[in-house]
Amino acid sequence: MSTNNTITLMREMAIFAKVVETGSFSETARQLAATPSAISRSVARLEKALGTRLLQRTTRKLRLSESGKQVYEHCLDIMNSAQAVMSVSGNFSGEPLGIVRVSVPKAVGRFVVHPHIPAFLTRYPKVDVSLRLDDRYVDLIDDEVDLAIRITDQPPLGLMGRRLLKIWHMLCATPEYLAEHGIPQHPHDLKTHSCIYLGEEPGDSRWKFSQGSKTVTVNIQGRYAANHTGVRLDAALKHIGISSLPYFTARHALQQGRLVQVLSDWNFKANYTGELWVLYPPTRYLSPKLSVFIEFLAERLRQENIQDKKVAKEPHHYHYELPEAEE
Repeated sequence: MSTNNTITLMREMAIFAKVVETGSFSETARQLAATPSAISRSVARLEKALGTRLLQRTTRKLRLSESGKQVYEHCLDIMNSAQAVMSVSGNFSGEPLGIVRVSVPKAVGRFVVHPHIPAFLTRYPKVDVSLRLDDRYVDLIDDEVDLAIRITDQPPLGLMGRRLLKIWHMLCATPEYLAEHGIPQHPHDLKTHSCIYLGEEPGDSRWKFSQGSKTVTVNIQGRYAANHTGVRLDAALKHIGISSLPYFTARHALQQGRLVQVLSDWNFKANYTGELWVLYPPTRYLSPKLSVFIEFLAERLRQENIQDKKVAKEPHHYHYELPEAEE
């Protein structure tokens, strides 16, 4: 294929990538202010030029062919490069600029990320931040998010990212509560205490512990369950009982002596644990606004000393797998 033909087809390549991302000719047409038939013709021109079927169409779905998957990956590289070109103005001006859209779980956003946003905005006056606190799974492309901060021990395939810190849980209570009700010495002692737990599923009232090779499961009880760590923190501070909390939520109260860790010689095993990562789509060129945000957040968390010592310095790369597209 000649260079002229390649340049001519770059628009078709961009439209094809957008169709795959949206999963729909009509939605692509809406976003690009075109008609569905014009979008369909553009994809057809690309298929004709390449001599292969890229999309398998039904009345309800669009599905990539095998060759379509390969072509999409290359088209995505082109789009990422184009976005990098558009973002280099930050390099020329010497200042990062634009808006950073970040998705983050609610508790992590409130207690870990949000406290550092004012300082970031002060340091980078031409960068705005849209912080989206949501516990649901967010797709970076479909939800138009630049960065996703997630708790996982296995980052998703097809994303790049940086490890920020370790999330771990503990049990806490106020000195006043423990003075009145006693200090548990073994996980089984929790059976006689008021416990503040997650309460979303039946298994949330079965607390699991480990100590070396020993494992213990205790069926706890209590008058208060709440599916938000901030609420469980407040309940513990009001002497309602012994609460399960991630360390990042409880640490200030622990440092101030308002809370005391319970059963510190046991490892409390909770679902909301793992490594905290900041993730983004694979690209060779990370825009200045994203680079400074990631570096700023990582440095501030390192200074807070709420992460362990082994912090990844370089991005990690994972194989890209394309989800099925739907009309």
